[in-house]
Amino acid sequence: MEADAAPSRSFTAPLRAAWTAGRHALARAARLTLDIALPTLCVSCREPVDGEGVCAACWARLSFIERPYCPRLGIPFVYDPGPDMLSMEAIASPPAYMRARAAVRYDDVARTLVHALKYQDRTDLAPAMGRWMARAGGELLTGADMLIPVPLHWRRAWRRRYNQSGALARSIERQSGVKVRGEVLRRVRATEQQIGLSRAQRATNVQGAFQVSPERQAEVQGRRIVLIDDVLTSGATLDACARALLRAKAAQVDVLVFARVVEIR
Repeated sequence: MEADAAPSRSFTAPLRAAWTAGRHALARAARLTLDIALPTLCVSCREPVDGEGVCAACWARLSFIERPYCPRLGIPFVYDPGPDMLSMEAIASPPAYMRARAAVRYDDVARTLVHALKYQDRTDLAPAMGRWMARAGGELLTGADMLIPVPLHWRRAWRRRYNQSGALARSIERQSGVKVRGEVLRRVRATEQQIGLSRAQRATNVQGAFQVSPERQAEVQGRRIVLIDDVLTSGATLDACARALLRAKAAQVDVLVFARVVEIR
C-alpha cells in the first residue's frame, strides 16, 4: 500500500464506501428518470431499442467466441487443430492462471459496450454482458468456489464511483450461484493506465500491485477461483492478480472476461 495512504485508509474506507454508494444511488435514480422520459438508445448505433441497450442488428455484429479455441487461453482457432491442441501463445508464454475464457472478441461493438459500462455509468449493460460471460465460462464456473473481480485502486474507485468488473461479477453470481468475494484481493499500488504500453511495460506496470488481504488468506487457501474482468489484452493485469492469489495458496485460478483482443493472422 502507498505510504501516504496507509495511516488513514482504515478510518476513511467506510466513509468513502458510504459516499460512493450514495452517489451511485443518485446516478441510478437520475438514469431511471431519464429512461421513463426518453426512449432507450442502442449503445452502439444510437437507434431506439427496447431492452438492454443493444439493438438486434448490433447484437448480430458481436463476434461471440465459440469452439474451436485454445483450451488454455480461449483464443479462437481459424480451423479445428484437434483436441487439446494449445495455441502458440499458451506454449511460448503460459500465464499463472490455468484457463481463460471470453464471451466475445474485442471488436467495435464490444469496445463500445465496455467503454459505456466503464466510463459512462451504463451499469444497466452489466446484466446482459454477465449472462454472455456466464455462458462462455460455464466450464470454469462449474466447481468454482468464488468469483473475484479485478480490483481498482481506491483512488480510481473514488473517481469512477464503481468497479465495472464488480458489476459483471455480480451479474455472473446471479447466473451461476458462485459467490462474489470482492474484498479478498486488493490493489495496493496505484498503476498507470495500461493503454499505450507494450507487453513488457504492462507486466512491469502491475508487478506487485495486488495482494490478498491478510485477514482473508484463509478464505483463499485450497479454493478454485475465477477472476472477473471486462477485457483481456496482454493478460498482464490478470496474471498479476493470479500470482497474488496463488501466493496465498489458492488451488487454481481461472479467468473470465467479457471480451478479449484476438490478433488477426
